[in-house]
Amino acid sequence: MALGTTRQPGYSRRLRYSLFAAYVAAVAGFVAGLLLFVVSIIDPTGFGAIRGAAGDVTAPVSAGGRSVIRWFGSVGDAVGNYINAGAQNRRLNEEVATSRPKLIEAKALAQENERLRRLLKLVDRDPGAIATARIVSSSATSTHRHAILTAGRSNGVRAGLPVRSSEGLVGRIVETGLFSSRAMLILDPASVVPVRRLTDGMPAIATGRGDGTLDIRPLAAARNPFSAKDIFVTSGVGGIYRPGIPVAIAIRVDSEGAIGRPFADPDRIDLAVIQDVYVPLEVTPPPAVSVDGD
Repeated sequence: MALGTTRQPGYSRRLRYSLFAAYVAAVAGFVAGLLLFVVSIIDPTGFGAIRGAAGDVTAPVSAGGRSVIRWFGSVGDAVGNYINAGAQNRRLNEEVATSRPKLIEAKALAQENERLRRLLKLVDRDPGAIATARIVSSSATSTHRHAILTAGRSNGVRAGLPVRSSEGLVGRIVETGLFSSRAMLILDPASVVPVRRLTDGMPAIATGRGDGTLDIRPLAAARNPFSAKDIFVTSGVGGIYRPGIPVAIAIRVDSEGAIGRPFADPDRIDLAVIQDVYVPLEVTPPPAVSVDGD
């Protein structure tokens, strides 16, 4: 019995055509290449013209291809730069976070050194300095404003001595122990300090208000002569406080005088100088000269 055969005439015909076209293209390419080779040997000038024409035809395609390549390259560079920038930003943030505590510590140390230098200059030029003490605590909420200092009778401290810092007047000693003392701050309502305005010497009295500010009242004036930002220093009247110590700056005025903010804020200072009591020099009037009637 004969086996049946399956014929696919369409498929065989397409296969034959494809093979034939491939052969023709290969032969044509070979012939064209051979002709170009022969022309390049026989007529180099003509071959240069052919090559120039081919370059003209392929130049737009090549330019377009290079543009596409450059575009993809720029996209890649942009992505790479973005990734690198992110990594660099993270690294910089880490460096800033690491160095911030060191910067804060260095700034605090510089401020402390500056305070110590000012205090040292103050002690050097103040012949009345008794002791240098650290303010270890101060009452910030009570109406009685006191501070504890780390100097007592063993350092020559006694009640009544004035206390100042490099910023200004702090108060005066009211109690003493062997190694510590208590000072009444100028912010205390019981504190009364004779002062004068720095610009013209107008006398006034500064009294504590118990809230961190001072009442500054002129001694004799028909109307309030003060204005905001006036600066007041000790006058030396009555003794105790040496003249010229900064006391307060006026922050506002009222009908009777001014409200001042002290230069030496006990909540912000930690070192102070305990001075000897200031005694004003007594001026002896010249003796009277008798005039003869002759």
